Amino acid sequence: MTVSMYKISVPIFVQLLTALSGVLDKAHAHAHANHIDPTFLLNMRLCPNMYPMARQVQQATMHAARVCAGLAGVPPLDLPNRETSFSELQERIARTIDFLKRFTPAQIDGTEEKVIKLGERQLPGQVMLLNRVLPHFYFHCTTAYDILRHCGVPLVKSDFMGAPVTLEG
Repeated sequence: MTVSMYKISVPIFVQLLTALSGVLDKAHAHAHANHIDPTFLLNMRLCPNMYPMARQVQQATMHAARVCAGLAGVPPLDLPNRETSFSELQERIARTIDFLKRFTPAQIDGTEEKVIKLGERQLPGQVMLLNRVLPHFYFHCTTAYDILRHCGVPLVKSDFMGAPVTLEG
């Protein structure tokens, strides 16, 4: 049985980015309720040589948008890393989700062997998606969640997972 490249990319990215948006909402509310400077949470990191929380969000959105654009053969979404607030990160996530929802199965299915170049990497589409991008995407979503949870934001696993997404192409 062939696995749909669309189904293992776009709906998963939309589901986790939607959940990440909810995690950021909880973090922002927690900061407000506990008189915590939001920039403290945005700049928090698990260790000195890791990206801060805001950059984790930026990386997650970038990975999702770039691979789908590459698979579909369309220009990538312009995502400069300039966000310095929860509201700006929310806008970035919303822009990315809107971009992803424009893709159809016809644009992405059948790209398993299509050579995709992301940065210096050049791999067949399925290898790029399953072996490079999805692990990076999950890593950055998880790390953003973990940083906020470590900082006392009351999060649970279902906040990370979100609700399954079914998109009609």
